[in-house]
Amino acid sequence: MTVTTPIHRAPDSPVARQALALAGVFQAASLVDELARTGQVEPRPWETLIEATVDTSPESFEAIYGGHPNNLRRGLEVLEAVIGRRQANPAVLRYGFSMLMLMNKLRSNTAMMDALGEKLTRIQGQAEHFGPTHENVIASLGEAYQETLSTFKTRIVVQGDPSLLQNRMMPERVRAILLAGIRFALLWHQQGGRRWKLVFQRSALKKALDQLN
Repeated sequence: MTVTTPIHRAPDSPVARQALALAGVFQAASLVDELARTGQVEPRPWETLIEATVDTSPESFEAIYGGHPNNLRRGLEVLEAVIGRRQANPAVLRYGFSMLMLMNKLRSNTAMMDALGEKLTRIQGQAEHFGPTHENVIASLGEAYQETLSTFKTRIVVQGDPSLLQNRMMPERVRAILLAGIRFALLWHQQGGRRWKLVFQRSALKKALDQLN
């Protein structure tokens, strides 16, 4: 199933684009937490992230998330917690900020960036054949994460129901979503996002979120 929604008016500020990219990171964090605890995820947030990851050459910034902010609604809600407007889920925040940290490590490793890019290009062809959320594609995304980002000394430790985490395809699904989070973290950095801005430009981020709601 492909996420298809009417194209929304393009974000008109760098901060709005940063907010959307960051929402992708925290949407991934939320889905990782949900998968680990329940073994299930909502289809729309899941499909949005996976499709963004396998599309290595999107037509526009808006095309990355399916053309409408509602596809990242779950992540935008978590972002409201990041800026202090609502109660935060500590596990989700930990996963999200860990992805931002891993993204920085990835950016400083040119060889790994190149290797990951080659893997994603091959997976895009696989997705075109089977469909983006086919289990073969998910398995390949999970393998790509395991062979690259999982090799860093600092890893993301996912906590949840041990019996669920050992189910067939569950490790691959978790890793695929973590890879999607890294993809949006890179997008956030490309749009000018920085950790310090989450503290010192909080008012601008709040304004951007108001415009996207």
